[in-house]
Amino acid sequence: MSTLPRDTKYGRLVGTDRAGNKFFENMEELPLRTRWVEYAKHDYDAAQIEPGWHAWISYSVDKPPTEDALIATGLRKFEKPYPIPNYTQTRGAFKTYSTTKPKISAWEPVAAQRT
Repeated sequence: MSTLPRDTKYGRLVGTDRAGNKFFENMEELPLRTRWVEYAKHDYDAAQIEPGWHAWISYSVDKPPTEDALIATGLRKFEKPYPIPNYTQTRGAFKTYSTTKPKISAWEPVAAQRT
């Protein structure tokens, strides 16, 4: 059951991820509105959800990570111990760069000396 005082949704607690986000489900709601998340932090960002839970909440899989060993969290060696934040529009954002020589070079005016 959701525990927020002014919450209009009601459902069963399906699970909690390592970041503390709580995931709920209520099959009596309208289609595609049966699953939702209560974020632990109040800077709501989908990047705070682990991949397995993200697949479940976006209806990509039927079983949550607590019931499906294929998307369970913390079983793989390459997994980070925490969700990686979204660095878009920050100094840590990925920026591409070209390694090829441009075909056209910009024109730079040169002023000739007057005699």
